[in-house]
Amino acid sequence: MTDFPCFECLSLDLADRVGTLVLNRPDKLNALSPQMLEELIAAAGWFDDRPEVKAVLVRGAGRAFTAGSDLSATGNTGPGNETLREGLDLGRRMIDAIADMRALTVAAIHGHCVGGGVVLASACDIRIAAEGTRFAIPEVDLGMPLTWGGVPRLVRELGPSLTKDLVLTCRSFDAEEAHRMGLVTRLVSPAELESEAGAVAEKLASQPAYALTTTKRHVDAVAEESASTLQTFREVELLLAALQDEECQAAMVRAFSGEG
Repeated sequence: MTDFPCFECLSLDLADRVGTLVLNRPDKLNALSPQMLEELIAAAGWFDDRPEVKAVLVRGAGRAFTAGSDLSATGNTGPGNETLREGLDLGRRMIDAIADMRALTVAAIHGHCVGGGVVLASACDIRIAAEGTRFAIPEVDLGMPLTWGGVPRLVRELGPSLTKDLVLTCRSFDAEEAHRMGLVTRLVSPAELESEAGAVAEKLASQPAYALTTTKRHVDAVAEESASTLQTFREVELLLAALQDEECQAAMVRAFSGEG
């Protein structure tokens, strides 16, 4: 019997060579709270400690993949707050942990995939979406730049112009458009999502481990050359600057108050 870590915001499973990682805050549409970010980093490490795991399925419980960063947990925004600085950088560390997992990751996306959730999905190796899924990247509307390494990852997948379109206009888009633009690689009915994603994970797990890991590293190395994520640790400074900018502050106030 597998001894799983005790998490409050995630649930894990492991069957043979396939792991499952479930974002498990369904009452909050799986919003990415600081605790969930910490648990995701720990979960990635837990799977990495098990060399028999070749693929990990990533999905959300309830009605959504994830509604994105939990803004209610932002906390003190004082410029000298080192706890804030560490908290703002937590998302980047989580994305890096998921992207750098030895196992191949398969994202099964449904319901809503918003903001940091889009970045989380982009950090997974293969992305499958259910018809009817809604995507959005609302950070600029909320008075902050997109961070967590989202810009270079989206430029890799979509190109510079489409990345600017989605990030700067903050418009929502559906699963069909996400499929056409290449953000998701497969589009299935909601009823087929779990079985399709599971079948892909099982197929990956049936492949030789050496071929899997070397191919993943090769592709990631080529992608890194086209849009590097090596400087994303500096993004926390962009967020701190946004917290001090008058226009950004006004946008944040409107967002939190529900205005406009």
